Amino acid sequence: MAKKSVASLQKGGGKQHTKVIKMVKSSKTGSYTFKEEIVHNERVKDWF
Repeated sequence: MAKKSVASLQKGGGKQHTKVIKMVKSSKTGSYTFKEEIVHNERVKDWF
């Protein structure tokens, strides 16, 4: 799936986007989960 999303971004303005991954700790179980998203370069700092 990652290859498909990256390949579609390489057409045109793909360099303006970044795939970001954030590790989030669950308050109930204490385990960590990962949130992945593709955001515009200008919004990377806001996402974290």
